[in-house]
Amino acid sequence: MVVNGELFLLIRRMSIRLMPICLLPARAKFDIMSTLEKQSVHRGVEPVETRSLTDLTDDATWRGLPEIGIGLLGMGTVGSGVIRLIEAHAWDLAMQTGHRLLIHKALVQDLEKERPYRAEHMELTTDASAVLEDPDIKVIIEVIGGIEPARTYIERALRLGKHVVTANKDLMALHGSELKALAEAQGLDLFYEASVGGGIPIIRTLVDSFASDRITRIVGIINGTTNYMLTQMTRHGQDFARALQEAQALGYAEADPSSDVDGWDAARKMVILSTLSFHMPITLDDVPTRGIRDITPRDIALARELGYVVKLVGQARRDNGAIELSVEPMLIPRDHPLANVNDAFNAVFVHGEAVGETMFYGRGAGSLPTATAVVADLVHVIRNQALGVSGRRIQGPVHEKKLLSPERIKSRFYLRLTVTDAPGVLAEITQHMAASGVSIERINQYPDPEKNLAEVLIITHEATLAAWQKLGKLFEQMPAIQSIDQRLRVLV
Repeated sequence: MVVNGELFLLIRRMSIRLMPICLLPARAKFDIMSTLEKQSVHRGVEPVETRSLTDLTDDATWRGLPEIGIGLLGMGTVGSGVIRLIEAHAWDLAMQTGHRLLIHKALVQDLEKERPYRAEHMELTTDASAVLEDPDIKVIIEVIGGIEPARTYIERALRLGKHVVTANKDLMALHGSELKALAEAQGLDLFYEASVGGGIPIIRTLVDSFASDRITRIVGIINGTTNYMLTQMTRHGQDFARALQEAQALGYAEADPSSDVDGWDAARKMVILSTLSFHMPITLDDVPTRGIRDITPRDIALARELGYVVKLVGQARRDNGAIELSVEPMLIPRDHPLANVNDAFNAVFVHGEAVGETMFYGRGAGSLPTATAVVADLVHVIRNQALGVSGRRIQGPVHEKKLLSPERIKSRFYLRLTVTDAPGVLAEITQHMAASGVSIERINQYPDPEKNLAEVLIITHEATLAAWQKLGKLFEQMPAIQSIDQRLRVLV
């Protein structure tokens, strides 16, 4: 039992050390971002200087600390990073938590596989029960990914009385509510900071730092694969196929890139962020989702000409108790902070009623950045256990879900058409726009006399989504319009 004096010293030792994040005012200069990106292109994070825990075995203070046994499910990119951080920062973590943190067992698929990093004291096993049912293991770290068997393992761990830390965005987006309810019922912690934004501490920021404020809007670039691809398309004029091939060669994209390039990865992250921000039971079906497969070098070039860049954007906005959600490629003004987020970096733009505009920027993926978020959650688990508050801060929806109708969703829009180059065509286009309640901010025409065609580019003033959808149906029926080549929203 910890007496008052010891508890006081423990709390002092556990005093919160803020992680290095960029909390930037909107429209700020982004020299620091540019510097980071230039230093990081085509190279990974600088390696952590590791040291063996055996270096501390003769230290009396170290030997006197109680031990926390950890079970690791998965030893891939993120799992290896977790091991490296716990090993390299063993002393610092002990001073922050008042405990020695030791990974006892790790679940792997192949015991014979050669691994770039492995702790000497850790036992590898292909039997999940050996990890989950070990009485000396108090915290389970799940970095397998996917829905099953990760869901079953986490449920078993919670029912066996073990705290859980996970980096699994898919699982938390689809089944987070039920897993958090189980953790709360068991009086246990279930943390998932690494599920969104890699090393960017956005989840705890939304829950803790914005607790006194009301979030009205979240806009983010939260998929590093597509952001890298769009950056290459913008800088080097690559098409989608070439940019994807390069992203796969560098390990940014999977062999099957569908989850990334079709927007589903970002949509799952938006489910997590919007649920926490608006305290509503958001599901994946609530997020209209579109990927970047149909973005062309022509779109990129025209956007640049008009003063915009194309980014895959996740957006959630509250208006009078109802919310709008989306994941889609958008035109972003070049002077907007998100326009300067390039390569595999992520950024989340958060607006609160009191604080105004803030932005969180950093590496959205990678072994050590993601592992940093995982180990930070581990530290919070142990702190909560020491203070006797485990399982008391589960964030669940408290408001009825209300989604904005298309009549209440407003935006500016970008439209690219191929039309017959003949008198009266533009007049008919503008008539349809007026009839739909959509007004023109800018219109450019690029004739092709050889084909008797013209490319027409339109950017609208703010209009409702309902009016925009109505206009699209009218254009689809207009004989002079040969094709609707692109339709995008403009970030406002």
